[in-house]
Amino acid sequence: MSQSDLLPVLTRIAEALDRLTPPVSGQVGLDKADAFVWHPEGGLLQPVPNVSHVDLDLLKGVDRVRDILLDNTQRFADGVPANNALLWGARGMGKSSLVKAVHAAINLARPGALALIEIHREDIPTLPTLLTHIRADGSRRCILFCDDLSFDSDDTSYKSLKAVLEGGIEGRPENVIFYATSNRRHLMPRDMMENERSTAINPAEAVEEKVSLSDRFGLWLGFHTCSQDDYFDMLDGYVARYKLKIDQETLRREAVEWSMTRGARSGRVAWQFIQDLAGRQGMKLD
Repeated sequence: MSQSDLLPVLTRIAEALDRLTPPVSGQVGLDKADAFVWHPEGGLLQPVPNVSHVDLDLLKGVDRVRDILLDNTQRFADGVPANNALLWGARGMGKSSLVKAVHAAINLARPGALALIEIHREDIPTLPTLLTHIRADGSRRCILFCDDLSFDSDDTSYKSLKAVLEGGIEGRPENVIFYATSNRRHLMPRDMMENERSTAINPAEAVEEKVSLSDRFGLWLGFHTCSQDDYFDMLDGYVARYKLKIDQETLRREAVEWSMTRGARSGRVAWQFIQDLAGRQGMKLD
Protein backbone atom coordinates (compact mmCIF):
# COMPACT_ATOMS: atom_id res chain seq x y z
CA MET A 1 0.00 0.00 0.00
CA SER A 2 1.39 3.37 -1.00
CA GLN A 3 1.78 6.29 1.40
CA SER A 4 -1.09 8.14 -0.28
CA ASP A 5 -3.38 5.12 0.23
CA LEU A 6 -2.25 4.61 3.83
CA LEU A 7 -2.89 8.17 5.01
CA PRO A 8 -6.74 8.07 4.77
CA VAL A 9 -6.77 4.73 6.62
CA LEU A 10 -4.63 6.10 9.45
CA THR A 11 -6.79 9.21 9.62
CA ARG A 12 -9.95 7.14 10.03
CA ILE A 13 -8.27 5.06 12.76
CA ALA A 14 -7.19 8.20 14.62
CA GLU A 15 -10.70 9.66 14.40
CA ALA A 16 -12.20 6.41 15.71
CA LEU A 17 -9.79 6.41 18.66
CA ASP A 18 -10.72 10.02 19.43
CA ARG A 19 -14.37 9.05 19.61
CA LEU A 20 -13.57 6.19 21.98
CA THR A 21 -11.38 8.31 24.25
CA PRO A 22 -13.21 9.86 27.24
CA PRO A 23 -13.46 13.64 27.07
CA VAL A 24 -10.99 15.71 29.04
CA SER A 25 -11.99 16.14 32.66
CA GLY A 26 -14.26 19.14 33.05
CA GLN A 27 -12.63 20.97 35.94
CA VAL A 28 -15.52 23.08 37.18
CA GLY A 29 -14.62 24.89 40.38
CA LEU A 30 -16.71 24.30 43.49
CA ASP A 31 -17.13 28.05 43.81
CA LYS A 32 -19.16 28.24 40.59
CA ALA A 33 -22.45 27.20 42.23
CA ASP A 34 -23.98 25.92 45.46
CA ALA A 35 -25.05 22.60 43.91
CA PHE A 36 -23.66 20.18 41.35
CA VAL A 37 -24.46 16.85 39.70
CA TRP A 38 -21.54 14.44 39.30
CA HIS A 39 -21.03 13.01 35.80
CA PRO A 40 -18.19 10.48 35.94
CA GLU A 41 -17.78 10.48 32.16
CA GLY A 42 -14.95 12.96 31.91
CA GLY A 43 -15.02 13.77 35.62
CA LEU A 44 -17.53 16.60 35.22
CA LEU A 45 -19.26 18.43 38.04
CA GLN A 46 -22.24 20.05 36.37
CA PRO A 47 -23.38 23.22 38.18
CA VAL A 48 -27.07 23.43 39.14
CA PRO A 49 -28.06 27.13 39.20
CA ASN A 50 -31.39 26.59 40.97
CA VAL A 51 -31.95 23.62 43.26
CA SER A 52 -35.54 22.35 43.40
CA HIS A 53 -36.40 22.44 47.10
CA VAL A 54 -39.12 23.35 49.58
CA ASP A 55 -38.62 25.59 52.59
CA LEU A 56 -37.70 23.83 55.80
CA ASP A 57 -40.78 25.04 57.67
CA LEU A 58 -43.06 23.39 55.09
CA LEU A 59 -41.83 19.91 56.02
CA LYS A 60 -44.38 18.71 58.57
CA GLY A 61 -44.51 15.51 60.57
CA VAL A 62 -40.73 15.06 60.56
CA ASP A 63 -39.82 17.60 63.25
CA ARG A 64 -37.44 15.39 65.24
CA VAL A 65 -35.38 14.11 62.30
CA ARG A 66 -35.46 17.59 60.76
CA ASP A 67 -33.87 19.12 63.85
CA ILE A 68 -31.27 16.32 64.12
CA LEU A 69 -30.18 16.63 60.48
CA LEU A 70 -30.14 20.44 60.62
CA ASP A 71 -27.96 20.38 63.76
CA ASN A 72 -25.59 17.80 62.26
CA THR A 73 -25.26 19.80 59.03
CA GLN A 74 -24.75 23.05 60.90
CA ARG A 75 -21.90 21.48 62.86
CA PHE A 76 -20.37 20.25 59.61
CA ALA A 77 -20.62 23.76 58.13
CA ASP A 78 -18.95 25.13 61.27
CA GLY A 79 -15.99 22.81 60.75
CA VAL A 80 -16.55 20.61 63.79
CA PRO A 81 -17.16 16.82 63.79
CA ALA A 82 -20.40 15.62 62.18
CA ASN A 83 -21.75 12.26 61.01
CA ASN A 84 -22.68 10.73 57.69
CA ALA A 85 -26.47 10.33 57.63
CA LEU A 86 -28.81 7.67 56.26
CA LEU A 87 -32.42 8.83 55.89
CA TRP A 88 -34.53 5.70 55.55
CA GLY A 89 -38.18 4.72 55.68
CA ALA A 90 -41.57 5.33 54.14
CA ARG A 91 -41.83 6.57 50.58
CA GLY A 92 -42.86 10.15 49.96
CA MET A 93 -42.21 11.40 53.49
CA GLY A 94 -39.64 14.02 52.54
CA LYS A 95 -36.27 12.28 52.88
CA SER A 96 -34.61 13.88 49.86
CA SER A 97 -36.62 17.08 50.35
CA LEU A 98 -35.19 17.41 53.85
CA VAL A 99 -31.58 17.12 52.64
CA LYS A 100 -32.12 19.84 50.04
CA ALA A 101 -34.08 22.04 52.45
CA VAL A 102 -31.37 21.83 55.13
CA HIS A 103 -28.69 22.70 52.56
CA ALA A 104 -30.73 25.69 51.38
CA ALA A 105 -31.46 26.89 54.92
CA ILE A 106 -27.78 26.90 55.94
CA ASN A 107 -26.69 28.63 52.75
CA LEU A 108 -29.43 31.23 53.22
CA ALA A 109 -28.01 32.09 56.64
CA ARG A 110 -24.38 31.81 55.48
CA PRO A 111 -24.13 32.22 51.69
CA GLY A 112 -21.72 29.78 50.11
CA ALA A 113 -21.20 27.76 53.27
CA LEU A 114 -21.94 24.38 51.68
CA ALA A 115 -21.89 22.78 48.25
CA LEU A 116 -24.40 20.00 47.55
CA ILE A 117 -23.12 17.36 45.13
CA GLU A 118 -25.56 14.72 43.88
CA ILE A 119 -24.14 11.37 42.82
CA HIS A 120 -26.42 8.86 41.17
CA ARG A 121 -26.76 5.35 42.56
CA GLU A 122 -25.15 3.73 39.52
CA ASP A 123 -22.11 6.01 39.82
CA ILE A 124 -21.18 4.96 43.37
CA PRO A 125 -18.08 3.04 42.12
CA THR A 126 -16.67 6.38 40.89
CA LEU A 127 -16.75 7.96 44.35
CA PRO A 128 -12.95 7.80 44.77
CA THR A 129 -12.57 9.81 41.55
CA LEU A 130 -15.06 12.40 42.81
CA LEU A 131 -13.22 12.69 46.12
CA THR A 132 -9.95 13.22 44.25
CA HIS A 133 -11.64 16.06 42.35
CA ILE A 134 -12.88 17.63 45.59
CA ARG A 135 -9.47 17.33 47.27
CA ALA A 136 -7.80 19.02 44.30
CA ASP A 137 -10.33 21.86 44.21
CA GLY A 138 -9.81 23.18 47.72
CA SER A 139 -11.41 23.23 51.12
CA ARG A 140 -15.06 24.15 50.44
CA ARG A 141 -17.29 21.95 52.55
CA CYS A 142 -19.38 19.53 50.47
CA ILE A 143 -22.40 17.33 51.11
CA LEU A 144 -22.31 14.28 48.84
CA PHE A 145 -25.92 13.23 48.32
CA CYS A 146 -27.22 9.95 46.89
CA ASP A 147 -30.97 9.61 46.58
CA ASP A 148 -32.68 6.22 46.73
CA LEU A 149 -29.55 4.25 47.56
CA SER A 150 -29.87 0.47 47.62
CA PHE A 151 -28.01 -2.61 46.40
CA ASP A 152 -29.13 -5.83 44.74
CA SER A 153 -27.89 -9.32 45.51
CA ASP A 154 -25.29 -9.40 42.71
CA ASP A 155 -24.09 -5.84 43.30
CA THR A 156 -20.67 -5.44 44.90
CA SER A 157 -20.33 -1.66 44.49
CA TYR A 158 -21.39 -1.25 48.13
CA LYS A 159 -17.83 -2.23 49.03
CA SER A 160 -16.56 0.94 47.34
CA LEU A 161 -18.93 3.01 49.44
CA LYS A 162 -17.85 1.26 52.66
CA ALA A 163 -14.23 2.16 51.99
CA VAL A 164 -15.07 5.78 51.22
CA LEU A 165 -17.28 6.29 54.25
CA GLU A 166 -14.87 5.07 56.88
CA GLY A 167 -12.12 2.80 55.64
CA GLY A 168 -9.22 3.06 53.25
CA ILE A 169 -5.82 4.67 53.67
CA GLU A 170 -6.88 8.21 52.77
CA GLY A 171 -10.28 8.05 54.42
CA ARG A 172 -13.01 10.61 53.86
CA PRO A 173 -11.78 14.20 53.46
CA GLU A 174 -12.60 16.50 56.38
CA ASN A 175 -14.53 18.81 54.08
CA VAL A 176 -16.87 16.03 52.84
CA ILE A 177 -19.92 14.42 54.41
CA PHE A 178 -22.19 11.78 52.86
CA TYR A 179 -26.00 11.83 53.04
CA ALA A 180 -28.13 9.09 51.49
CA THR A 181 -31.81 8.26 51.34
CA SER A 182 -33.25 4.77 51.06
CA ASN A 183 -36.46 2.87 51.63
CA ARG A 184 -34.33 0.16 53.32
CA ARG A 185 -32.63 0.64 56.65
CA HIS A 186 -29.81 -1.77 55.78
CA LEU A 187 -29.72 -0.81 52.07
CA MET A 188 -30.14 -4.48 51.12
CA PRO A 189 -33.38 -6.25 50.14
CA ARG A 190 -34.75 -8.60 52.80
CA ASP A 191 -34.77 -11.59 50.43
CA MET A 192 -31.08 -11.03 49.78
CA MET A 193 -30.31 -11.18 53.50
CA GLU A 194 -32.46 -14.29 53.93
CA ASN A 195 -30.67 -15.94 51.02
CA GLU A 196 -27.31 -15.24 52.67
CA ARG A 197 -28.54 -16.86 55.88
CA SER A 198 -29.71 -19.98 54.07
CA THR A 199 -26.72 -20.55 51.76
CA ALA A 200 -23.62 -19.24 53.52
CA ILE A 201 -21.25 -21.51 55.44
CA ASN A 202 -21.35 -19.01 58.29
CA PRO A 203 -24.71 -17.22 57.96
CA ALA A 204 -24.03 -14.67 60.70
CA GLU A 205 -20.79 -13.51 59.10
CA ALA A 206 -22.35 -13.36 55.63
CA VAL A 207 -25.19 -11.14 56.79
CA GLU A 208 -22.78 -8.97 58.81
CA GLU A 209 -20.80 -8.30 55.64
CA LYS A 210 -23.94 -7.09 53.86
CA VAL A 211 -25.46 -4.95 56.60
CA SER A 212 -22.21 -3.44 57.86
CA LEU A 213 -22.51 -0.74 55.21
CA SER A 214 -25.31 0.98 57.09
CA ASP A 215 -23.11 0.95 60.21
CA ARG A 216 -20.85 3.44 58.45
CA PHE A 217 -23.58 6.05 58.82
CA GLY A 218 -23.42 7.69 62.24
CA LEU A 219 -27.00 8.91 61.94
CA TRP A 220 -29.96 6.71 61.09
CA LEU A 221 -33.00 8.91 60.66
CA GLY A 222 -36.28 6.99 60.30
CA PHE A 223 -39.28 8.30 58.35
CA HIS A 224 -42.65 6.69 59.01
CA THR A 225 -46.06 6.90 57.38
CA CYS A 226 -47.74 10.11 58.49
CA SER A 227 -50.94 10.36 60.51
CA GLN A 228 -54.00 12.13 59.18
CA ASP A 229 -53.25 15.12 61.42
CA ASP A 230 -49.74 15.40 59.94
CA TYR A 231 -51.24 15.12 56.47
CA PHE A 232 -53.64 17.99 57.21
CA ASP A 233 -50.78 20.06 58.69
CA MET A 234 -48.83 19.66 55.44
CA LEU A 235 -51.83 20.79 53.42
CA ASP A 236 -52.53 23.76 55.68
CA GLY A 237 -48.90 24.89 55.36
CA TYR A 238 -48.99 24.74 51.56
CA VAL A 239 -52.36 26.50 51.33
CA ALA A 240 -51.14 29.33 53.56
CA ARG A 241 -47.79 29.66 51.76
CA TYR A 242 -49.27 29.81 48.27
CA LYS A 243 -52.44 31.67 49.26
CA LEU A 244 -54.78 29.11 47.72
CA LYS A 245 -58.48 29.87 48.02
CA ILE A 246 -60.30 27.00 49.72
CA ASP A 247 -62.16 26.67 53.00
CA GLN A 248 -60.84 24.16 55.52
CA GLU A 249 -63.84 21.81 55.37
CA THR A 250 -63.59 21.50 51.58
CA LEU A 251 -59.83 21.12 51.81
CA ARG A 252 -60.13 18.27 54.29
CA ARG A 253 -62.82 16.48 52.30
CA GLU A 254 -61.04 16.70 48.95
CA ALA A 255 -57.64 15.85 50.44
CA VAL A 256 -58.97 12.71 52.14
CA GLU A 257 -60.55 11.59 48.88
CA TRP A 258 -57.30 12.30 47.06
CA SER A 259 -55.26 10.23 49.53
CA MET A 260 -57.74 7.33 49.29
CA THR A 261 -57.29 7.18 45.53
CA ARG A 262 -53.51 6.98 46.10
CA GLY A 263 -53.83 4.37 48.83
CA ALA A 264 -51.62 6.30 51.26
CA ARG A 265 -50.97 9.56 53.07
CA SER A 266 -47.56 11.17 52.70
CA GLY A 267 -45.83 14.44 52.01
CA ARG A 268 -45.62 13.55 48.34
CA VAL A 269 -49.34 12.85 48.15
CA ALA A 270 -50.07 16.16 49.92
CA TRP A 271 -47.89 18.06 47.45
CA GLN A 272 -49.53 16.33 44.47
CA PHE A 273 -52.94 17.37 45.80
CA ILE A 274 -51.73 20.97 46.18
CA GLN A 275 -50.45 20.96 42.62
CA ASP A 276 -53.85 19.74 41.43
CA LEU A 277 -55.66 22.34 43.53
CA ALA A 278 -53.44 25.18 42.28
CA GLY A 279 -53.92 24.02 38.70
CA ARG A 280 -57.71 24.07 39.08
CA GLN A 281 -57.49 27.58 40.45
CA GLY A 282 -55.12 28.72 37.70
CA MET A 283 -52.43 29.70 40.20
CA LYS A 284 -48.66 29.18 39.96
CA LEU A 285 -46.65 27.66 42.79
CA ASP A 286 -43.66 30.02 42.79
